[in-house]
Amino acid sequence: MLGFALLTLLFAPSAVAQLNWEGQTGGLITPFAYTELSPRHGFGHPELAFHYMNAGPALGNEFQASVTIGFVKIGEIGFTRSFNQQGSVTGLSPVFANGFNISHIKFRLLPENARKTSFIPAVAAGAVVRTQVRRVTEVPERENTTCTDFYLVGTKTIDQLKLPIIVNAGIKLTNASLMGIAGNSPDWSFRGFGAFALRINGPAHSRLDVGAEISQQPRSLKEVPGQYFSTTATIPTTLAFFFRVHPRGDVPLAAQFGVAQLAGKVGPGMDLQARHALILGVSYRF
Repeated sequence: MLGFALLTLLFAPSAVAQLNWEGQTGGLITPFAYTELSPRHGFGHPELAFHYMNAGPALGNEFQASVTIGFVKIGEIGFTRSFNQQGSVTGLSPVFANGFNISHIKFRLLPENARKTSFIPAVAAGAVVRTQVRRVTEVPERENTTCTDFYLVGTKTIDQLKLPIIVNAGIKLTNASLMGIAGNSPDWSFRGFGAFALRINGPAHSRLDVGAEISQQPRSLKEVPGQYFSTTATIPTTLAFFFRVHPRGDVPLAAQFGVAQLAGKVGPGMDLQARHALILGVSYRF
């Protein structure tokens, strides 16, 4: 799988924008302040994406199917359906086995290099709403919940250097744990996220971004400890490394590969075994 992913990255042409794990224009796990291409009036062409994550024996295999479309040149809106192929850890895998819906919207508040400058980043605000989430304690309770992020993000591509770099930083108000994979956190909290990538010229006029990301998570899980989980659980910060190809001409196919450190042993008797989750993504823009 690794060899196939790398070959795909080196030789596949790519789209105008790459969608992240939850269908937003971004890196692998974080949103960027950029949006899908669109005209000044109306909607642009939709972009479809599919992501696969091998999250280990406890969390199983996660699949994401996304569609995102830009509008009026400053925004994008999209929908993702999350699916899970249950893992093999008795007593733990079943509470992470349900799929859910993800809707997102983003508005660019400030264009990159505004007022003819070379140093102002693009700034955007957005929201991610995950519905029909039934994971961890909601499974035995047979209850669906909603996990939401509201965020502000800034992104800057510094192309004055010999090797251009992309810098991304933001803050979110969230009640979601591990992007909804672990359901809800007990309360709303502010968490930070960021990304850094190098842009390298590839074969056939393609460009490859090689980057790293960090996304803080709420530290606790809803109702843990509680009736169904008697021990404490502490969720770590998520780290990810990704490879992403930029456009080659007008060909709209793209692919990316990444590794995410989700969580290991988060508490007594609760080892999620997802410290090296492999992620493969493919997208097509019409």
